[in-house]
Amino acid sequence: MNVIIKPVEALNGEVEAPPSKSYTHRMLVAALLSSGKTVIEKPSISDDTLATLEAIKSFGACVEQKGDSWEVDGQPHLKTPEKSVNCRESGTTLRFMIPVAALAPGKTKFILGSSLSNRPIKPLLQSLRMLGVKTRHNRSFVVVYGGGINGGKTTVRGDISSQFISGLLFAGPRAKKDTEIDITQPIGSKGYIEMTAEVLRRHSVEVKISEDYSHIKIPSGQSYKPFRHKVPGDFSSAAYLLAAAAITSSKIRVYNLDCASKQGDRTILEILRQAGINVYFGENFVEVQGAISSPIKVDADDIPDLVPPCAAIACYAAGKSEIRNAERLRYKESDRLEALYSEFRKMGADISVEGGKLTIRGPCKLHGAVIDPHNDHRIAMACAVAALGAKGDSTIMNAECVSKSYPKFFKDLSLLGANVIGGGELVW
Repeated sequence: MNVIIKPVEALNGEVEAPPSKSYTHRMLVAALLSSGKTVIEKPSISDDTLATLEAIKSFGACVEQKGDSWEVDGQPHLKTPEKSVNCRESGTTLRFMIPVAALAPGKTKFILGSSLSNRPIKPLLQSLRMLGVKTRHNRSFVVVYGGGINGGKTTVRGDISSQFISGLLFAGPRAKKDTEIDITQPIGSKGYIEMTAEVLRRHSVEVKISEDYSHIKIPSGQSYKPFRHKVPGDFSSAAYLLAAAAITSSKIRVYNLDCASKQGDRTILEILRQAGINVYFGENFVEVQGAISSPIKVDADDIPDLVPPCAAIACYAAGKSEIRNAERLRYKESDRLEALYSEFRKMGADISVEGGKLTIRGPCKLHGAVIDPHNDHRIAMACAVAALGAKGDSTIMNAECVSKSYPKFFKDLSLLGANVIGGGELVW
C-alpha cells in the first residue's frame, strides 16, 4: 500500500495523540499476573499491542472489550499455552513474555517474525539461566521451560535493550527467592524502566532500583493486585506530528499529552525548543508554533525512538546537527541508522553516519522521492513528515507498516491539513 505525500505550505488544527504503546504493553502484562479484574481505558490498539494482548490470553487471561476499554481477568497461576505464542514483529512482547513464561508449569514456544528474528535476545536468556530457567532458541523460535524462577543473583547488559530488564522486573516478584540484578553496562532508555516500575507500583508490587541504575533488587513472594488504568498519550508517536508542524512552520495543538509523564520521549519538547520552536503546554495538551532555525544536538541514549523525527527536523535547521549514542538503532525493526541515511539521501539530505552518530548539515534542499521504509513504522513516519517541506511529491511504499505503532498516523496528518493521497483506510 503506497501513500503519496505532497508538499504543504502550512498545517493547522488540533488532534489527539494516540494512546501510549509502551504503557499498554506494561499494563497488559501486569493485568495477566494480577488476581482479579484490571481495567485498561483507551489502550493503544496497534500490531504490537495486539501481539501482547493475544500473548496474555494464551497464558490464561480473559479479556473483554467494553467501549473503549479492555477488562482483563488475570491469571496469577499461569496456564501453559496450548499453542505456540506468535509475537509477530513485537520485540516488547517477546522480551516481556519470555521471563513470564518461566512462571508457567510447562513448556512455552514463542514464534519470531522475520525482523524479530534479527533482534537481540541472547542476553535475556543468559540472565534467566542464572536464575534457574532453561531455554532454547534459534532464528525462528524461543522455547522456555517453565516450572518457576529460582531467583538469586543475575546480570544483564543495559546497553542493548531496557526491555530485558523490564521483563525480569515483571517476573521477579513471583520468583522463589529474592532476585538481584547487576547491570553490567551503562543502561540506556531509563525512562522505560521507570515506566515499568510505575506500573508495578500501581499493582502493589515494589522493586528497588539503585540511583545509578546499576543494581536492582526484587523481593520475592509478592502478589499483583488489579488496578484501573487510563493509558496516557504517546509522546513517541506525537513527536512526528510536532515535527511536521515545525518543518512546515505551523501552529498545531496535540491533546492527550501529559508533560509530567514518565515517558522519556517527552524530551521532544526540549529538542523542539532547541531548534527554535515555541512550545506551550497546558493541562493535557501541547501546542507548538514557529519555524526551525537552530541546529540540534541530541544524545539518543535514553530516547532512541526520537532519532527518526529528530533527523527530519535537522534537515530543515541551519547548521550542523548531531545525534549521538544511537548505536542501538541498528537492531530495531530495521537498521534505522542505515535506513535514515539511505532514504534521506534519496531526498537530497546532506547526511552522514559514523558508528552510532548521525550528522546532518542543513538546511537541506529536499526533493520528492520514492521511499522504502524498510518495513519500519518509524522510518515511514519520519520520511513522511520530512516530505511535507520537500519540493515535489514523495511516495511512501508499504505505508501500512505504520500500523505497528500508530495506525491512524496518515489520517491524523490529513486532519491537520497535509495532502495525503492513497493508503485507503490508513488515510480515511
